[in-house]
Amino acid sequence: MKLSIFTDGGSRGNPWESWIGVVIIDENEKILERRYSYLWICTNNFAEYSAVLFWIKRAIELEAKQVEMFMDSKLVASQLSWVWKVKNDDLKWIYFEIKDIINKNKIKIVFSWIPREKNKEADRLANKAMDVKQ
Repeated sequence: MKLSIFTDGGSRGNPWESWIGVVIIDENEKILERRYSYLWICTNNFAEYSAVLFWIKRAIELEAKQVEMFMDSKLVASQLSWVWKVKNDDLKWIYFEIKDIINKNKIKIVFSWIPREKNKEADRLANKAMDVKQ
């Protein structure tokens, strides 16, 4: 199965309370899931990485073999695509956990940066998580 995943993470304050949201779409352009989750106190970048980790795990549960993950964090998309190095020590462990999960599960993932305007639904869901704190 091939999935497109639109994901967003954020923090209201940096660091402060954080949240993640996702829209998962199958190869027939059918929306399979809309989800959101409240996190904990962390930075915006850590929330973005957390969103990637959560939704890669969900893609594996759905038995996806190929995933294109869209996000509006240029930093996270570029680091996970090996374009930029991860210099922040607080992000290195989650970066390596993501890479390890991808390798162990033999899932092909492409990370793509998109402008915030093209990620509205994932952003809306992430904000909903913050508003309801779930």
